[in-house]
Amino acid sequence: MDILVLLKQTFDTEEKIVLKDGKISEEGVEFIINPYDEYAVEEALKIKENHGGTITLLSLGPDRFESSIRTALAMGADQAILLDDENLFGDEYTVSQVLAKVIQEQSYDLILAGHVAVDDGSGQVPQRIAEILGIPFIGTAVKIELDDQHVTVHRDVEGDTEVVEASLPVLITTQQGLNEPRYPSLPGIMKAKKKPLSRPDVEIEKEAIQAKTETLETYLPSKKSAGKILSGEINKQAKELIQLLHNEAKVI
Repeated sequence: MDILVLLKQTFDTEEKIVLKDGKISEEGVEFIINPYDEYAVEEALKIKENHGGTITLLSLGPDRFESSIRTALAMGADQAILLDDENLFGDEYTVSQVLAKVIQEQSYDLILAGHVAVDDGSGQVPQRIAEILGIPFIGTAVKIELDDQHVTVHRDVEGDTEVVEASLPVLITTQQGLNEPRYPSLPGIMKAKKKPLSRPDVEIEKEAIQAKTETLETYLPSKKSAGKILSGEINKQAKELIQLLHNEAKVI
């Protein structure tokens, strides 16, 4: 079983977001594996333990991504690919085109990824990749069962569970509740230093990965103001509430 895991590095979820010159500052920030991608790594390890095979991590991002990749290698992944060429960076369209190009050159039976990244929260890249590759996509998995040619996935759908079957190869995104990611062991950390991490050149036309979106402005949410307590008779409160929603909040 050849398994690919899409891995992204994100801010630690406890970090405070600071803007500097209109951009998110990375100064002094701690970076971690995207939490939902950790579930993907752990599930790949469990599948390998039960079915054998090889786990390859695939990341697109700056050189600092290596620290998170090494963590996943220490957990038990076998090898990794890091695409750190800034010319390949971009929006979700760009990222999916580049990753799909690299995946097409790999051997794979199963692709796993977190269902969303906690930084931008778009949740688009895995679906786009599956569409480009022409393989089935199943999202928000909370249970995965595999045999040689098929997969049965229990997926989270608005508080309920849906069961989906598909033939391999398939791309599955992972959700909280699928598993409990393991901590890297000391021997695993030592072995991770020697595991292969390649940084291949990707030959792809610039026009083919031109971003489809543009960020015009980045800003923090406005500070919340104190709430208002209305008093008086109910009918007067209702009229005042409507007036406030219309004139101040501008939501009606």
